[in-house]
Amino acid sequence: MAVSKVSLSIDEDVLAEARERAGRRELSSYVNEALRRQLQHDRIADLLAEMEDGAGPIPAELMEEARELWRGVDRPKARRRSA
Repeated sequence: MAVSKVSLSIDEDVLAEARERAGRRELSSYVNEALRRQLQHDRIADLLAEMEDGAGPIPAELMEEARELWRGVDRPKARRRSA
């Protein structure tokens, strides 16, 4: 895959933590993966906006039900396996 060099301005504290987590020699890979994830989130947001434009907004009651399910309100508790 082709790569391009770029010059970026990054807040010093953000850069310091990224270098600490990724290591100096792996910073490019770390930033590349962060950008890849952000682009995926942006594409999902675009898709959701397009779907809402076509079908209208999701009713508040359904959104709350989905949030409760996501939080595990109605999810059965996982049972521990005994050894």
